[in-house]
Amino acid sequence: MQQGQPMIVMSEDSQRVKDKDAQDYNISAARAVAEAVRSTLGPKGMDKMLVDSMGSVTITNDGVTILQEMDIDNPTAEMIIEVAETQEDEAGDGTTTAVAIAGELLKNAEDLLEQEIHPTAIIKGFHMASEQARDEIDDIAQDVDTEDEELLRSVAETSMTGKGTEVNKEHLSQLIIDAVKQVTVEDDEGNNVVDLEFLNIETQTGRSAGESDLLEGGIVDKDPVHDNMPTEATDADILLLNEAIEVEETDVDTEVSVTDPDQLQKFLDREEKQLREKVDTIADLGADVVFCQKGIDDLAQHYLAKEGILAVRRAKKSDLEFLSEVVGASVVSDLESATEDDLGFGDVTRDDADELFYVEGEDAHGVTLLLRGSTEHVVDELERGVNDALDVVAQTVSDGRVLAGGGAIEVELASRLRDYADSVSGREQLAVEAFADSLELVPRVLAENAGLDSIDTLVDLRSAHDDGDVEAGLNVFTGDVEDTFEAGVVEPAHAKEQAVTSAAEAANLVLKIDDIISAGDLSTDKGGDEEGGAPGAPGGAGGMGGMGGGMGGMM
Repeated sequence: MQQGQPMIVMSEDSQRVKDKDAQDYNISAARAVAEAVRSTLGPKGMDKMLVDSMGSVTITNDGVTILQEMDIDNPTAEMIIEVAETQEDEAGDGTTTAVAIAGELLKNAEDLLEQEIHPTAIIKGFHMASEQARDEIDDIAQDVDTEDEELLRSVAETSMTGKGTEVNKEHLSQLIIDAVKQVTVEDDEGNNVVDLEFLNIETQTGRSAGESDLLEGGIVDKDPVHDNMPTEATDADILLLNEAIEVEETDVDTEVSVTDPDQLQKFLDREEKQLREKVDTIADLGADVVFCQKGIDDLAQHYLAKEGILAVRRAKKSDLEFLSEVVGASVVSDLESATEDDLGFGDVTRDDADELFYVEGEDAHGVTLLLRGSTEHVVDELERGVNDALDVVAQTVSDGRVLAGGGAIEVELASRLRDYADSVSGREQLAVEAFADSLELVPRVLAENAGLDSIDTLVDLRSAHDDGDVEAGLNVFTGDVEDTFEAGVVEPAHAKEQAVTSAAEAANLVLKIDDIISAGDLSTDKGGDEEGGAPGAPGGAGGMGGMGGGMGGMM
């Protein structure tokens, strides 16, 4: 204080929200994110249409895709999005569940804050409940035989139900199981390790999803560079080249004055000789097929065709890297230093109808899942659904533990956590009970999205679990409570553990903040409009900063 005036230590542009206003601001932002994706949960979940600034349209009900595509401009909201991204990276599925539980935890925490319970007590209670929940999941989970194809198919179909893959889920689930088996190896300790890096996914429009296929090897979506080239090669030596088969250009700009036609001819002859030498080098190596990442000169194409060598140009870098695993070749960056050891070995066949090359190697570890769909939007959503299913099947094979789905595990966990809360002293007991209530959001939302009465559903589920039916879940198609494990609704235990842990950690991170200090507005996009800003006063806490424009229309 100076002469009765407060000391100003922050710039005029800075913004500050503190104490209860900061908590309200953060909780409102986090809940808004959770509510944006809640309607996509479950087999009866709805899709979102997302249009970016360039006009590109994405139609999906995949939680992490929705949150990544939305133009969210709020620091707290972005912390919740990280929950979805972590869930996607660690478990592959369950992103909507993780975000929805995080939002519900904060909603219930807000009620506890209103009762003058300190955030520290709530955070401790949530942490205790989270640890207990993980132990209970491990206790409830069933160990499975990873060779049990029927169970793996149930896991894959459960993941795909409600997504664009649902119509052809039987066919696709079999492809997914076959693909995972192809890339599963045993480590030194005898554990199964699923190496999804050796599984490539290609998409193609204009066909039904039921025509999707699994290929042992790789696919190159290119044409031969010359009409007179062979289109197939059996027992072929394959060269993967990351160098242009073109005339080498100088690094500096030069001008040459030509006074005689013979001088011009010498330049042309020199260029022709350079290209001839490159093709001769390839032929001398013994290559029958060349996949080139860069360009191939027209004259070089002619020489390659005369040598009977199949060549493809402008192949994707990712395709070359994948093919190197399939055929056992090295990607050559300098043709002059290439040796026969750099060549791979395999069969190359041509599918003229789809205009694709199929490349298969001996004992190839790499496989390609070719997904087909009628339009770009359909095939994009198909790919997202199959990716999630691949991840959960891979998790099941690696982890070997599964749970009943349909909200069964959440209701059972809630019941066990309420029993556990009786042994917890202090105000943390209320936080543990709030955590249990939050888990029951999942069956409630499943019921809501299916057009059922969420209260009646929850009452029936609780009653079944009180009678000892641990696997009692909701059949969203009939509205009945039944044994969902027997019905084939199966989820990997690891995904559920990760969802509960991530949600609790995100909620605790938000609750621990009591002061928000920003050098400018609270927007995370400093290059955008400065209008709308963040709340600088208590009354603005509900505005969620610059988030309103990006998310307001989604609510």
